[in-house]
Amino acid sequence: MKKGDKCPEYLGKDENGNELHISDYKGKKVIIYFYPKDSTPGCTAEACSLRDGMEALRDLGYEVIGVSKDSAKSHLNFIAKQNLNFHLIADTELTLIKQFGAWGEKKMYGKITEGVIRTTFVIDENGFVEHVVAKVDTKNAAQQILQLHEG
Repeated sequence: MKKGDKCPEYLGKDENGNELHISDYKGKKVIIYFYPKDSTPGCTAEACSLRDGMEALRDLGYEVIGVSKDSAKSHLNFIAKQNLNFHLIADTELTLIKQFGAWGEKKMYGKITEGVIRTTFVIDENGFVEHVVAKVDTKNAAQQILQLHEG
């Protein structure tokens, strides 16, 4: 997915098994962020930054949805442990992850592996990709989005 692309209608099932659709958020901007794994240092920093910035984000009309290939059970534990205030989609089949192009080769510790590529997409009020953040600053993820809004 790139700027200007239409977001898929069906996003997936959240941590409680509820289906999420982009039309559920009509009139709001949606931050859909893809991350590798619950409860790992970078992913926890990113989730906590978004949690802590949620009031400012919601004041500007944003909602946040996190997506990883972890199970709903893993997501429930992550949400409870970090007191997260947004939904996490359990994309165990990699459907949405691949639709957005957030799956591919990554280099970690000198080895090439396949996995989720940390990427954030800002979807506008009409369901189109407005911004793509390819270099996510995990500790300042909310601030990155807020700066996009100002810019």
